[in-house]
Amino acid sequence: MNQIQKAGNHSQLYNAAAAAFFLFTLILSSPARAKMGVDFDPNLDFSKFKTFAYIGGANMLEFRQLNPNYITDRVHSGVSQALIQRGLKEVKPEEQPDLVVRYWANSQSQIVSPSAGTWGQFGQYVSDYWAYTYDLMRSESALDASLVIDLIDAKRKDLAWRLYMEQKIVDDDSIWNKVLNEISKGFESYPPSKKQIEEKRKERAEHPPKPAAQ
Repeated sequence: MNQIQKAGNHSQLYNAAAAAFFLFTLILSSPARAKMGVDFDPNLDFSKFKTFAYIGGANMLEFRQLNPNYITDRVHSGVSQALIQRGLKEVKPEEQPDLVVRYWANSQSQIVSPSAGTWGQFGQYVSDYWAYTYDLMRSESALDASLVIDLIDAKRKDLAWRLYMEQKIVDDDSIWNKVLNEISKGFESYPPSKKQIEEKRKERAEHPPKPAAQ
């Protein structure tokens, strides 16, 4: 092999190594996407839901307090945009909506739901079939920031669809910006497809209802 060929081979190896290093550093520097999970009642006809109302939520934050309206306003904006894009109309809570939208935000090592009394007529929904996904997200995650968004069937006063979003807190409460920016991605699974409905029915058959804690 002559000197020119050797130089060419060294140049190719150098370029490949440089490209690999650049890709590696790009991956490390890119913010991690929020971990997501969706649960829903597979026995519902989601096409019947035409209107929704936003009622706010509960913040269970351990670190420095955010502007008290920051999370609720961003959740309201993100969910409204996603549901309106899917043909639903936003109305006021007193206008008998088909769906009621609420959220709960945590900054703890595990998801902690608000007390039952916090939700009044719309319940807590962490038992029954809903307990499986709730426990799965809570037990398999070491993430610190979690956001749960509930869509409640207002007429039945029962949960219809739920989105879990979790993100590691690496600095301070600025992490919420990343979580809230991904609400639209979480709603890509609403309404659930026929395939998702069948998969959810199978999942619920394999994981019987969990009674409420006494």
